[in-house]
Amino acid sequence: MNDMSPREGQHDDERAPRLSVGDAALGKTRLLRHECATCIFKPGNLMHLAPGRLQQMVTEARGDAGYIICHSTLPYAGSPVPPAVCRGFADRYRTWQLQVIERLWGFVEVPPPDTGPATD
Repeated sequence: MNDMSPREGQHDDERAPRLSVGDAALGKTRLLRHECATCIFKPGNLMHLAPGRLQQMVTEARGDAGYIICHSTLPYAGSPVPPAVCRGFADRYRTWQLQVIERLWGFVEVPPPDTGPATD
């Protein structure tokens, strides 16, 4: 499960590694309990995305993995929370992939890294 898709014209060795939002111990997919403090879906463009970038990300996610991984849980962010599905995306877009995940395995909700520990 990931939100990174191969770009047209890229070879396998040029693609970013796929990130997993799966919790192997629970057999479920990690989903943020609520939007992180700088969610790309909050008003005000808190992540300073270039014009059209959010729509591009949504379009790619809806046609590929079916979700976006929260930026605050990506490895570069130094998060104590492993990669998790962006709550802002999941609340706005009921992709077929998210529906299948929910029906077959379910989600384990984790708090965003800016609100406390990942375990409850």
